[in-house]
Amino acid sequence: MQNNKIEIQKTEILSDNWYTLKKITFGIHKKDGTVETQSREAYDRGNGAVILLYNITSKTVILTKQFRMPTYINGNSTGMMIEACAGLLDNDHPEECIKRETEEETGYKISKAEKIFEAYMSPGSVTEILHFFVAEYSNEMKTSKGGGLEDEGEEIEVLEIDFEKALEMIDTGEINDAKTIMLLQHLRIKNRL
Repeated sequence: MQNNKIEIQKTEILSDNWYTLKKITFGIHKKDGTVETQSREAYDRGNGAVILLYNITSKTVILTKQFRMPTYINGNSTGMMIEACAGLLDNDHPEECIKRETEEETGYKISKAEKIFEAYMSPGSVTEILHFFVAEYSNEMKTSKGGGLEDEGEEIEVLEIDFEKALEMIDTGEINDAKTIMLLQHLRIKNRL
């Protein structure tokens, strides 16, 4: 449903280097009947998918560890982040994307992923919708060492962590990635492990 209280007046491309940064000038109809002109910047990096692999028998989860420049320039002294496996859709269906990313990043080949929800992760500035998945894994599903794609500059460490330890790592700040926290809390709330 279109919001008839918003009138886009102008869209400017500020950067189209890595992804697209736009400045949108718009009129917004206020409750008092006036129209106010505002402008906002929005970063369009495409939509993505994220997955948390879990093992019911061993009560473990598979996470990744990699360098994230934005966190480094915002106070993360190492820039390293522990996260659930994720990637951009690149025009793929979310489930197909996350199956591909799971194998590339973690080395586990999954045949089915359960979509649990989708969410805007930073709606004040980023257009991305993230599709959240969970899937069970076993040692038999490991087809490679994972680690990401070298030609994309990925250098990803694969971590198998006890589920209760992962929850503790949220409390200690070792895990401070929003999508990962959301997925770990989902497993906790749903009593999956």
